[in-house]
Amino acid sequence: MNAYDLKGRKAVVTGGAQGIGRAISERFIEAGAQVTIWDVDRSMAEAMCAETGASYVTPNLTDWDAVRSAAARTEAEMGGIDILVNNAGIAGMNTTVAEYPVEEWRRVLDINLNGVFHCCKAVTPIMTKAGYGRIVNIASIAGKEGNPNASAYSASKAGVIALTKSLGKELAGQDIAVNCVTPAAAKTAIFDQMTQQHIDFMLSKIPRGRFVKVEEIASLVCWLASAENSFTTGGVFDISGGRATY
Repeated sequence: MNAYDLKGRKAVVTGGAQGIGRAISERFIEAGAQVTIWDVDRSMAEAMCAETGASYVTPNLTDWDAVRSAAARTEAEMGGIDILVNNAGIAGMNTTVAEYPVEEWRRVLDINLNGVFHCCKAVTPIMTKAGYGRIVNIASIAGKEGNPNASAYSASKAGVIALTKSLGKELAGQDIAVNCVTPAAAKTAIFDQMTQQHIDFMLSKIPRGRFVKVEEIASLVCWLASAENSFTTGGVFDISGGRATY
């Protein structure tokens, strides 16, 4: 395992109590960072923090006031926020556009895209004030290619990619890097929201013939969140096992 130096860095990881978010949080802690997870599942957050030494806040990421309050509290408790990983998200239903419930569409977009916007909006002024920052957004290969019967999820992740590029350009004149990763599917609790047919479809599209491991995603994110990533911003980093065509 490559070692990245995050000593003295203060990191926020949304959805950090399980799955990809937990793997990222643990990798950050191993690298020396102080980590606060933002996760609505209080019991899972408490358990994760008891095991790892991280701290937690439980904001509803779809609520701007709640996110703004969480950012202020986290900044005060940690003495700043150097790193933000926007990982929290849901899969939504697997069905056609014609059959997709309007309220479900709105729910997926609200969590997966508006939540990322709220977090970036709340944290970037803190980073600008400090003159340093690293933001990593967890998008998806679905945001590049679009998965059938997953229109809301695909659209939300495409939005995350575009938001990453826009914010990266806005902050390019400062030592604040904004990048995203586009993983293939990983075996996490999000699979519980999907049909077996959709899971099989995703696996069939991966030339590596397996799902990505959360530790593999965490490794890439750790580099993107480090000071070594001093030039790349607005970038989209593929970790799809060969599925991505661009």
